[in-house]
Amino acid sequence: QLQLVESGGGLVQPGGSLRLSCAVSGLTKDYHTIGWFRQLPGKEREGVSTIFSKDGSTWYADSVKGRFTISRDNANNTVYLQMDTLEPEDTAVYYCAATKYYYTHEVSDFGPWGQGTQVTVSS
Repeated sequence: QLQLVESGGGLVQPGGSLRLSCAVSGLTKDYHTIGWFRQLPGKEREGVSTIFSKDGSTWYADSVKGRFTISRDNANNTVYLQMDTLEPEDTAVYYCAATKYYYTHEVSDFGPWGQGTQVTVSS
């Protein structure tokens, strides 16, 4: 079984930066895509960014393109989400998740999930 643990959330002012980490352990070879998702208050969970193990290619939601960067450290089985130029609209609980599928960013394709980490952007 795969386990994912997020860290790095917190309170940041608008325009600031945070880096989230997702530590992955367990049967990692069976899972081909790791993604970051977020859930805003009163909204459904949405995709933020994904990275594919086959070739390292990435996908970003339009709302974060140019501001967020996903990366991976294969030696340490960790996936990062660097978030720059943060906006109040980025306030959400951020989750990482894995899937056995390639090249997908659909929430329904992902599982298992981490427990989430809160990101609050406020002055």
